[in-house]
Amino acid sequence: MSLLFSPLTIRSVELRNRLWVSPMCMYSAVDGVPQEWHHSHLAQFASGGAGLIVAEATAVVAEGRISPRDTGLWDDAQRDAWAPIVRAVHDRGARIGVQLAHAGRKASTWWPWAPDRGSVPEESGGWMTVAPSAVAFEGFAEPAALDEAGIARVVDGFATATRRALDAGFDLLEIHGAHGYLLHQFLSPLSNLRDDSYGGSLENRARLLLEVLDVVRAVAGEDVPVFVRISATDHAPGGFTPEEAAVVGEWAIAHGADLIDVSSGGLVAHQQIDVHPGYQVPLAATVRQGGRIPAAAVGLLTSGLQAEAVLAAGDADAIFAAREWLRDPHFGLRAAHDLGATVDWPPQYERARWR
Repeated sequence: MSLLFSPLTIRSVELRNRLWVSPMCMYSAVDGVPQEWHHSHLAQFASGGAGLIVAEATAVVAEGRISPRDTGLWDDAQRDAWAPIVRAVHDRGARIGVQLAHAGRKASTWWPWAPDRGSVPEESGGWMTVAPSAVAFEGFAEPAALDEAGIARVVDGFATATRRALDAGFDLLEIHGAHGYLLHQFLSPLSNLRDDSYGGSLENRARLLLEVLDVVRAVAGEDVPVFVRISATDHAPGGFTPEEAAVVGEWAIAHGADLIDVSSGGLVAHQQIDVHPGYQVPLAATVRQGGRIPAAAVGLLTSGLQAEAVLAAGDADAIFAAREWLRDPHFGLRAAHDLGATVDWPPQYERARWR
């Protein structure tokens, strides 16, 4: 029996395997509304054997978008556009979650193939960004430091977006606390210079993440799985560390999270990352604490054999992949074939199963 293709039940949701699609921004929404691109993009992974697909970083408030082309869940039109996408994934046998996000000081930026770089000016459709402190990401506009009322609006945004996500039919929720976006900005001492109850000690820096988790869990109820994605290191001196990430992961589980999705980096432009196959797996193992904390690994995991080895070593409970699914939307079926795992193939693809 392949570990990678063994089912996993989290609360009321059974996932058919442990090879999952990581959230990847498409920068193709209109006013936060997902389009036909998102429908075909996400449904193909379900046909390709994914056990779980997590839709891209989806803003809980309009000003939380990474770019003007990001998806959202701050109004009902967005909820209604997500619903048929969710049904399409279910029809193909997979489960689907959505990553709830606020970009903070990294919001209001140009999408990757835009002719410009950096922050989008207001006259071009941009907006004022917010952050724990008035410290800009290198090359971006300076954000406004959130006051307590602003923090409360962020928390409320996560709560209302959770309700819309559930109404759209999503099976699972992931809170985005990684890659230099707002909740990560609060976690890291490189971006959080506050001297109130949201700054200073690790407990204070983690406060907003845990408050968001509390309201998401309250709205989601007891049956819906909730993941938290964190960057387990900033890859920069003086930043958030793997040891702190392990503590935050433990706190998150105590507050109702079911799994920590362990990534890294994204907070500062001067980060130094040694990128190589499986380079983030040791971070997942650190957060997992020998199996005490459910954790998923991600980062240059590109074959079924490699992913199986990570699970066999006890470094993670599940595998997220991103670019490999873009290169091969049937990565799941290929990995199962390579491992000799018995999985259900779409009948339309059965002729490719054995040879």
